Amino acid sequence: MRLSQGRRVKQVHLVVGVTAIASWGVVALCGAWAWWRISANPWFWRLLRLAQAVTVLQVALGGILVALGHKPPGLHVLYGIVPLLVSLVAEALRAASAQTVLDARGYESARAVGKQPPEEQRAVVLAILRRELGLMAIAALVILVLLLRAAQTAG
Repeated sequence: MRLSQGRRVKQVHLVVGVTAIASWGVVALCGAWAWWRISANPWFWRLLRLAQAVTVLQVALGGILVALGHKPPGLHVLYGIVPLLVSLVAEALRAASAQTVLDARGYESARAVGKQPPEEQRAVVLAILRRELGLMAIAALVILVLLLRAAQTAG
């Protein structure tokens, strides 16, 4: 029974892994396109969250495999877990993006921007959006490469 469960989990792990790779590829492309166009497309953010969820599921399935006795190569585990860390760091940097842009433009707060003419407000919002999109697109590309390496090192 345990061997059968292990095989099934391994097959699901493989399918979810391919899904994770494809998801991050789409996110990287959509993110680069949105950054280029400075577009606040809500689908990019939905796809990003989906890719993050698939990656969490992938890591959980890998953990189940290890608990069932499967011994993957060490680099496979590293390449599989690091995307979670990259995603967390990228989210932290994204959260700080607005303040970074405000500081660079000499504004104390968003309230100070609100006192500016509409064209300046729009310029600040677009700068924040572009920074956030760029960070997340680069993170998606890094995660894609890490997951591809994890697939290459799978045992």
